[in-house]
Amino acid sequence: MPFEFIKGEMEGIFLIRSTILKDIRGHFRELFHQREFKELLSDIGFVQDNLSYSIRGVIRGLHYQLRYPQAKLVYVIKGEIFDVAVDIRRGSPTFLRWEGHLLRDSSTDGIFIPEGFAHGFCVISEYALIMYKCTGFYRPEDEYGISWKDPDLSIPWPVSDPILSEKDRYLPFLRDINEEELPIYRSFKNR
Repeated sequence: MPFEFIKGEMEGIFLIRSTILKDIRGHFRELFHQREFKELLSDIGFVQDNLSYSIRGVIRGLHYQLRYPQAKLVYVIKGEIFDVAVDIRRGSPTFLRWEGHLLRDSSTDGIFIPEGFAHGFCVISEYALIMYKCTGFYRPEDEYGISWKDPDLSIPWPVSDPILSEKDRYLPFLRDINEEELPIYRSFKNR
């Protein structure tokens, strides 16, 4: 089997480990195969692929969409990142918990993050190319976010003075977000 699905600490998050084929020319691996992912993602369809380039010290996030939520399948094509998912689903048994994973081009790991989580990452290497598949289209009018330095989350980012976009610089803390601006929990098993 070319893929191994490893449950994360929170419901719905999976590390995706793929088989890598190497020879004298280099290597090859599959990042997504609908039949292989069918049991895990039986009713999920990806509609958009994104490629992000960022330099060392950049933090992107923590972002989410509310009315048009997106699940994401994230892989690092080049470099290394600290990738973070925060459960912001009202009523979830893991509400306000987060998990972080080091993702790098030298491993075969990717991560699946279901709808209802805020997502962000920090670039650790000189630069990083990140590819992610999304289940929903990007809707700028539905974009929300949480400050990377939210004290109630206490995420141990690997930088203390990150490079941020103007938008990310002014994202609110969770305690300052209205409850109706957070997603409602739906079990990943019963989505």
